[in-house]
Amino acid sequence: MFASRVAFRSARVAAPRMPIAAARGYAAPAQAANTKPPVPLYGLDGTYASALYTASAKQESLNDVSKGLENLYNTFKTDKQLQAIMSAPTLSASDKSQVVQELQKTMAVQDKDNTIKNFLQTLAENNRLSVLEGVCEKFSTLMSAARGEVEMTITSAAPLENKMVKQLETAVSKSQYIGQGQKLKVVPKVDPEIRGGLIVEIGDRTIDLSVSAKMARMNKLLTETL
Repeated sequence: MFASRVAFRSARVAAPRMPIAAARGYAAPAQAANTKPPVPLYGLDGTYASALYTASAKQESLNDVSKGLENLYNTFKTDKQLQAIMSAPTLSASDKSQVVQELQKTMAVQDKDNTIKNFLQTLAENNRLSVLEGVCEKFSTLMSAARGEVEMTITSAAPLENKMVKQLETAVSKSQYIGQGQKLKVVPKVDPEIRGGLIVEIGDRTIDLSVSAKMARMNKLLTETL
């Protein structure tokens, strides 16, 4: 597993040393219109994802980078120790270099003009490897927007049957949430914490039909009543 190949050493956590726009020169100040991220993203992971999108677009390597991040995101889901390693405050410069090498192997794609390598090194040097999983998700959001896709995340307590997913996909595709020329991208997720029911997220809209949400509303009502 990836996690078993990375050694831990003590190191003092340094503050970020460079803004991402200036990092390693892969994100120049001037941006062509077709390299601009299709939608604004927020948060630190959104900032890094947007910078990587611009850099990849300039090198015409969006598809390769997208595939690599998808592979890496899948690794985060299967290797539970990976996020702990990314967040460890004890990683030395040597450890970080080893992590970057292993991450590149995991992504398993052609790295045109070292776009991916430079990006990973920037995260490592700025002590931001912990946001990498979030970057993978946000980059997927950018790619979906660039393809005219509207992402619908369906969270359930247990995996849904394909028939149920298809029914939801068909219903939403015909709704006001999907504009002309847009395509619906369904992303199923499993979270036992919701206990039952569904949470459906479409763009910036959330429909919470989970058992946990119903229990929270019931508890609130009881508290206010008593």
